[in-house]
Amino acid sequence: MQADVDYCIIGGGIIGLATAFALTDRERGANVILLEKESELAKHQTGHNSGVIHAGIYYQPGSLKARLCREGAQATKEFCAKKNVPFEVCGKLLVATSDIELERMDGLRERAQANDIEFHQLDRAQLGLLEPDVSGLGALLVPATGIVDYRQVCAAIADEIASRGCVIRYDAKVTSIKEDEGGVWVEIGDTSLRASKLIACAGLQSDRIAKAAGLKINHSIVPFRGEYYTLPRARSQIVKHLIYPIPDPDLPFLGVHLTRMIDGNITLGPNAVLGLAREGYRKGTVDIADVVEMVTFAGFWRTIATNFHAGIDELKSSLSRRCYLERCRKYCPQLVLSDLTTPAAGIRAQAVLSDGTLVHDFLFVQSEHMLHVCNAPSPAATSAIPIGKMIVDRLLQ
Repeated sequence: MQADVDYCIIGGGIIGLATAFALTDRERGANVILLEKESELAKHQTGHNSGVIHAGIYYQPGSLKARLCREGAQATKEFCAKKNVPFEVCGKLLVATSDIELERMDGLRERAQANDIEFHQLDRAQLGLLEPDVSGLGALLVPATGIVDYRQVCAAIADEIASRGCVIRYDAKVTSIKEDEGGVWVEIGDTSLRASKLIACAGLQSDRIAKAAGLKINHSIVPFRGEYYTLPRARSQIVKHLIYPIPDPDLPFLGVHLTRMIDGNITLGPNAVLGLAREGYRKGTVDIADVVEMVTFAGFWRTIATNFHAGIDELKSSLSRRCYLERCRKYCPQLVLSDLTTPAAGIRAQAVLSDGTLVHDFLFVQSEHMLHVCNAPSPAATSAIPIGKMIVDRLLQ
C-alpha cells in the first residue's frame, strides 16, 4: 500500500523541528509531516528552557556531547543571525566559592583547553571588578556563551520547513503506531496516516511513544522539576554575565544560577526536584497516572536510593525560599528574600534505566522503518541543529 507521506515526525519541540529542518534540506521534495499534540510548538521542555547557548565547557573532551555542543552553538548563532532572531553573546562566569570548588575549577579549565573553548581565569579581585555584586575565590569566564529565546528559534525553523513543503499538524496526539513490512501506520485520534519512515522526538512522552509502537525498551522517563524565580525588574542589572556555580561532578545537574534572559529579565535557578506530573508546571500539580507509572518502575527506586541525600537537599530548597536563597547568596550575597518573585518551573525528561542508572547520553531505539529519540541530553537546545542532522543520518543509513 502506498504511503500518505514519506516521513512522519512526532514532536514539535526543538529536536523534532531541527530534525525536520535537516530532513527537508537533505531530501528535497520529500513529503514530510510533523505531528504536535499541542496547539502550539515548543510548549514543553523547549518552551521552559533557560535560553542559554552553551559553549560546551562541561563535557568530556572528544565526546559526542562536546562536539555537538560546539557545532550547535555556532549553528544556532548563524541561524539566528540569518533569520533575525534576537540573541546576545554575553558570556558566562563559573564562580568558585570554596577550596574544593577551586580544585574542580582546575578540572573545568583542563576540559576547556581540551575542547578548544576560549576562557579566562580570574582571581578574586578580577572577578570583583567584572561583577561587583558577585563574590567568590575565583572564576572562569567563558566569553562565547549566549542567550536566546528558543521558542523564537522554533518559530523561525517552523517557517523555514513550511516553506520547503513540510506540513505541521497541531492538536495531533498520536494514539497508536503499527509497523509492518511496508512502513508505519500512525493513528491520530479518529484519523490515521501511513508513512514510509517515522521519527519520534517526543521528549517527556518518548518512552510511551516507543512502547506504543511495540518497541522493547529498558528505561522510563522520570520527570525532574527545575524551579526558578524571576528577579524584580529593578534588579535586572545586578549581573552582566550568566553566573553559574562550579558544578559537583557527582551530581547530574549544574546547580542554581543567575541567568540573563533575552527579554531583559534575570532568573534565579533552577533546582532539581522530583516531578509528580510529566507536564505539571504549576507547583503542587499531581498526575496520578504519571505517579503510578513512576513508582511501579524498579529503576525509579534505585535512582532514589543512589541520590537520596542530594534529593533531600533539593527538596529543602523547593519547600523553603530561604534555603533556596542561601544557595544563591554563596556567590551573590546582595540577593534578599524579596528578590525571589514570580516562581515558575520547567520539567526535564530524565531517562532512567531499569537498574537505576541515569542516562546522560543519547538513547535511540530503531527498527526497520522507525527511529525513536528516547533521550536527548542537555544541552539539546544548543545542539539541536547538528542533532537533527545526526538523527537524519541514522535514519537514512
